Amino acid sequence: MGIIMEEFEGYVDRITFRNEENGYTVLYLVKPQKEEEEAEEECCVGCFSFVAEGEYLLVRGNRVVHKNYGPQLQVDSYETKQPDDTVAVERYLGSGAIKGVGPALAARIVRKFGEDTFDLIESEPERLAEVKGISQKMAVSIARQFNEKQQQRRAMIFLQEYGISMNMAVKIYRHYKDDIYEVLQKNPYRLAEDITGIGFKIADTIAQKAGFYLDSEYRIRAGVLYMLQQSGSQGHCYLPEAELTKASAKLLAVEEELVAGCIENLTLNKEVVMEDADGERRLYTSTLYYMEMNCARMLLDLNLSFSVSDDTLAKRVSRIERRQGIVLDTLQKNAVYQAVQNGVTIITGGPGTGKTTTINTILQVLEEDGVDVLLAAPTGRAAKRMSETTGWEAQTIHRLLELNGSVDSEDKGGMHFERNELQPLEADVVIVDEFSMVDIFLLNALLKAMVPGCRLIMVGDVNQLPSVGPGNVLRDMIKAEFCNVVRLNQIFRQAAESQIVVNAHKINAGREISLDNQNQDFFFLERHNVQDITNVAVQLMMKNMPSYVNASPYEIQILTPMRKGELGVENLNKVLQGYANPKSAGKREKEFHGVLFREQDKIMQIKNDYQMKWVKKTRFGDVIEEGTGIFNGDIGIIRRILETEETVEVEFEEGRLVSYEYSQMDEMELAYAITIHKSQGSEYPAVVIPILSGPRMLLNRNLLYTAVTRAKKCVTLVGSSETIQQMVQNVYEQKRYSSLCQRLQEMIREEEF
Repeated sequence: MGIIMEEFEGYVDRITFRNEENGYTVLYLVKPQKEEEEAEEECCVGCFSFVAEGEYLLVRGNRVVHKNYGPQLQVDSYETKQPDDTVAVERYLGSGAIKGVGPALAARIVRKFGEDTFDLIESEPERLAEVKGISQKMAVSIARQFNEKQQQRRAMIFLQEYGISMNMAVKIYRHYKDDIYEVLQKNPYRLAEDITGIGFKIADTIAQKAGFYLDSEYRIRAGVLYMLQQSGSQGHCYLPEAELTKASAKLLAVEEELVAGCIENLTLNKEVVMEDADGERRLYTSTLYYMEMNCARMLLDLNLSFSVSDDTLAKRVSRIERRQGIVLDTLQKNAVYQAVQNGVTIITGGPGTGKTTTINTILQVLEEDGVDVLLAAPTGRAAKRMSETTGWEAQTIHRLLELNGSVDSEDKGGMHFERNELQPLEADVVIVDEFSMVDIFLLNALLKAMVPGCRLIMVGDVNQLPSVGPGNVLRDMIKAEFCNVVRLNQIFRQAAESQIVVNAHKINAGREISLDNQNQDFFFLERHNVQDITNVAVQLMMKNMPSYVNASPYEIQILTPMRKGELGVENLNKVLQGYANPKSAGKREKEFHGVLFREQDKIMQIKNDYQMKWVKKTRFGDVIEEGTGIFNGDIGIIRRILETEETVEVEFEEGRLVSYEYSQMDEMELAYAITIHKSQGSEYPAVVIPILSGPRMLLNRNLLYTAVTRAKKCVTLVGSSETIQQMVQNVYEQKRYSSLCQRLQEMIREEEF
């Protein structure tokens, strides 16, 4: 039996709640009745962005009974109607919808003009000055406000005819105002370029409803640009022409010849950059092309030499070794020398090779020189770990560069850094850990905030998975051989006692790993049935591991290679949620796109949101710090689901509280299980890794190595030993199209000439 839509009409008696960001509103409509009848009232909830008290509405929706607030009409659509009686007209004008007009003045206006009031305001606004208390200037103001609200309502109705939701319609109208009609009629694909949250596919749906043909020039152009932008989310800085042409034609369902012609026009118009290199034609967005060029230039400008002799450094390092009771190997000492003597240094190495000890020694040498040093890492967890291991304050790179998430008209996302070439970092040395996670965007932002003479020391494990964002930054820089690179490869005695470290190095070297359970921190449980593997993962997370590593179940992380499938993130999270945070009477829930979120759930932010506001509060509720920016990979706990406000309150690490609107919940997902890619830069007391089968291109050495090195105290592999050993031997990695290495080498050759 289908849901029966109900209709109700009346004037807005009062608005009891409104979320100004998304327009979600709780209001009460009153149906006009004859004097002897009792007025009929209806509580309505929905998106009413431009509705004010006193307006006359016809609403359509479904009747529901809220467990706390009783009967409500959940409104799917509404239209504003011209009031047909003077009472409703007076209520609207006197409601505060028109600034400067209160109840008394509204009454005088309606007494003067009666039911013709609205028509007169639209066609003869100057006549309002006939009413006592209204000047000509005020009459113009009243008419302007009235007409603006009429235009807003007309635009909302117009947008909804194209199947655009109320929330999205509000965004679109606020961006374009009255230009919206021209945009939708001439080129709806502009929506994808101009408005965050509207991609090509949404714009394409709107365009087709507007009558655009499949082979429209606007459509093909938008599709090609969309494919280039999407390639960035897969890690690419460019696409070969043949690959871009084929993928775009498939997306658009048009002939490749049409796409090829469009690409030619895009290059002629300088909307994309074409380059011939290594026997292929490469296509870049102009942003990524010039970003790689700029990064190469800035890296070379930073790579200066500092006159400090090896003998002087050797004496200082020896003194530090005696004071700290440590002994550095030859490679570690070389890393210290290079970091002090050069403008750009890369230190790379696997777990247990002494990267932390090396960083600490560098810090002590620099401290003796009295220079200003800043420490940073790509994620909050990595920065926190850096602070703990060095005793120095470390920040995320975003915080170091003073991220400002306020709207910037020159940037679609509204994000910019306060620290840049105009206001550089006040530091002599910047040390960045976990550099394998840095993409070309973050590298560019960091380099812009540094001036020649400031040293950059990059520390990371080049064998980890590359960054989520575009580029192959650490590998490209090492391959270019433009600066001093020190590879630490000796496993120190204490680290050698850990089978996590030993097996990680075996994986990296392609040697068979020990799965005999003859140690205290690396276990393997052979299982060949999906249900058995799932049951073991639950048992380990909820019972065995917390007591073994002295942690809570929420700190035990399930890492899986894939999203889909029975052992993928989506399915495992449903199962794990039932054990870690079961349904109970006291916990509110919200289903979003097929996923059930519950208070006290562990969640992860899955995209960078530079404008998301957060606050830190005392236990008494006083705000002690606030800022913007929640980033891909941040882990939090849902503290409250506020149904009336349609928001979800999440507490992230360091007590940062964030309020998500329901419409923003596509930025979060359950995080009892996460993909190995999402675990980059994080460290957990214990990890459980279910591995049974999957695509060869996915199950490779690089992935297994990254997963194993995420554990601090214990790793447990559950599944097929055969698949695990095959991963060790599988060196296949999905190719990333990047050219930072090429840029650096070209510039070095130019300088040599």
